[in-house]
Amino acid sequence: MARLASVSSGLDRIASGQTANQQPPVPDCNFLHLLANSPAALNGYLACAGALSQGHLTPRQRELLALAIAEINGARYCLSAHYAAARKLGLGNVEIRAARRATSADPQTHSMLRFAQAVALQRGELSDADFQSLRQAGFTDSLIAEIVSNIALNIFTNYFNAIARTDIDFPLLKPGADTPARA
Repeated sequence: MARLASVSSGLDRIASGQTANQQPPVPDCNFLHLLANSPAALNGYLACAGALSQGHLTPRQRELLALAIAEINGARYCLSAHYAAARKLGLGNVEIRAARRATSADPQTHSMLRFAQAVALQRGELSDADFQSLRQAGFTDSLIAEIVSNIALNIFTNYFNAIARTDIDFPLLKPGADTPARA
């Protein structure tokens, strides 16, 4: 059972100060209903997610990062949501499973996921070698800033959903499981 009450009056689907054509569509999910208890928190999340969706990381890269961070944090809600989103993007189970282990057959993606893992596990205290591997894989300072921003946004959602005990409204994917549980 969720610790927070869901806002039943519906979501403010547009962050304050934004027009409808500037914001990406907002999914109707339990996380956002609970976050809507604070219009400031909801608008902050939507603004950050919207801005990052306009960056240079691809939707595929952002989902792979989300999966890696959710697995590290044992975030059942986010694992389930991002597994569903990754499948909609056409990612297969092998690639999703690898991302959750912060690995990839693609060297650039592998470097990105290993960096994300280091950021999360070392709480941002990284060595020069951690950055060097990203630079050697072709990541610029701009992309590194986006990667760190995506990591931070995902940690926020992981923690929020853990604290709120958000009811999972996607097929449940448990940390360490290969695929969602059958209903």
